Amino acid sequence: MRIRCPYCGERDNGEFSYFGDATLTRPDGMEADASAMHDYVYLRDNPAGEHRELWYHAGGCRTWLVVNRDTRTHAITDVSPARDVARTRRMGEAA
Repeated sequence: MRIRCPYCGERDNGEFSYFGDATLTRPDGMEADASAMHDYVYLRDNPAGEHRELWYHAGGCRTWLVVNRDTRTHAITDVSPARDVARTRRMGEAA
């Protein structure tokens, strides 16, 4: 599988580290109850199909990326810097 880094170009997936589901929203630290934190840390879906994932370009520019990938075929449809995705999400919540 090859991942197209927005800064380094297309690279082998061996340069990247997978860090899980990019759709999760972390509960608000001290305000979150134990049940919400438990669910956030331990409960994960295992989807078949299109999925947003968090990857780290450890062997390159060291950028966090959000990768849209089909888990059945490994076809990648989009790669974005995670900071841009987070910024867009924050702006959407503020509106």
